[in-house]
Amino acid sequence: MAIGKTKIKFIRSLEQKKYRKEFGLFVAEGPKLVDELYNYFDCHLIAATKEWLRAHPTYKADEVYEITQEELSKASALKTPQQVIALFKQPTYQYDVREINKGLCLALDGVQDPGNLGTIIRLADWFGIEHVFCSFDTADIFNTKTIQATMGGMARVKVYYVCLKELINSLDTNIPIYGTFLDGDDLYDKSLSSRGIIIMGNEGKGISPELEQLVTDRLYIPNHPVNRESAESLNVAIATAITCAEFRRQARG
Repeated sequence: MAIGKTKIKFIRSLEQKKYRKEFGLFVAEGPKLVDELYNYFDCHLIAATKEWLRAHPTYKADEVYEITQEELSKASALKTPQQVIALFKQPTYQYDVREINKGLCLALDGVQDPGNLGTIIRLADWFGIEHVFCSFDTADIFNTKTIQATMGGMARVKVYYVCLKELINSLDTNIPIYGTFLDGDDLYDKSLSSRGIIIMGNEGKGISPELEQLVTDRLYIPNHPVNRESAESLNVAIATAITCAEFRRQARG
């Protein structure tokens, strides 16, 4: 079926959060990402070139459209559109506190940049962290830029928007709550648990005072050499990668 201007306009409207929320959909673009997500989420719409459709005859959706390169460019949010756009239905998850108490989870406190959020989800997937809890003022996981940055990681990582303070207070009293600070203990000298919550803060402000009070273990990622002048801080996604890598390194023994 050929695609019309109205449908292209609808796809582009999902760049806005209010329409994503209204219709319960999110956009994924490109063969690799669509392939990653297709087996995990219900597919509402596929708009793809003739070549892509011929190569994927088993892919089904509520609506399937053949699209020209020109139409693809109009529907896409990317500078260089790639063969296929898919609309997937947004998942909803419920978490079990008992399960959270057993493993390692991430909590994102006001992470604003969609690219940072998507990269962190991708990192969580890489390091086997299956649950990521976001404060209500963290960027939207279904933002198109976030979806693209996850590189499919959101298929295996459950993301929740919660009151982080209430979440932490609901956990076992002996579960460690980690946070990264400039005055924390050296990450590489610290004995790290195989379970707990790692809080990563806002790009400019760090962890909010409200959550800082709940942190039981303050961590610091040292520069090298220690006394060398360097940037004041790390990008939050990079800091997350370094922190998670050290947790998993220690877990290997």
